[in-house]
Amino acid sequence: MATNEVIVLKRDCPAVQIPSGHASTLSAGTEVTVTQTLGGYTVSARGALYLIAPKDADALGFSRPAEAPKVAGAADEKLFEQQVWEALKNCYDPEIPVNIVDLGLVYDMRTATLPQGGRRVDVKMTLTARGCGMGPAIAADARQKLLDIAGVEDATVELIWDPPWNPSMISPEGKKRLGMG
Repeated sequence: MATNEVIVLKRDCPAVQIPSGHASTLSAGTEVTVTQTLGGYTVSARGALYLIAPKDADALGFSRPAEAPKVAGAADEKLFEQQVWEALKNCYDPEIPVNIVDLGLVYDMRTATLPQGGRRVDVKMTLTARGCGMGPAIAADARQKLLDIAGVEDATVELIWDPPWNPSMISPEGKKRLGMG
């Protein structure tokens, strides 16, 4: 959902400036325009773009999303890996309306069973542009989505730059969403 309607923030709200990744606070009473609602709320305010987390939806006058229940663990390795990929498909670059998997940003995903039980997930991913300040925020969002999977005790998301990302890495579904094919 994107609206071109001006919304006045109901309360002070933490935000991350796009694309620098700098933490900021948008004050109650600030006028914003929602430009994207995937993976959070991308808003235009004060001549810049900001990402507002889903947990702060009430500042925009929207209902806070219900706490996401832990995704049920899967005994079968293939089902578990499917859950991991689905979790990653719920993570978005706030400037692009395509998830990080379909953008071709995820280069490697490995799972392991920990000696004490539970699972570990390690992801290597890149960004569409090396200088994007949103990298740490996107990686942290992906890591949290992995930790929300039942049975996942540890997760790492590492940003890498080799090979460099290019548009040919976008999935057919992502290209369709972007009007590329």
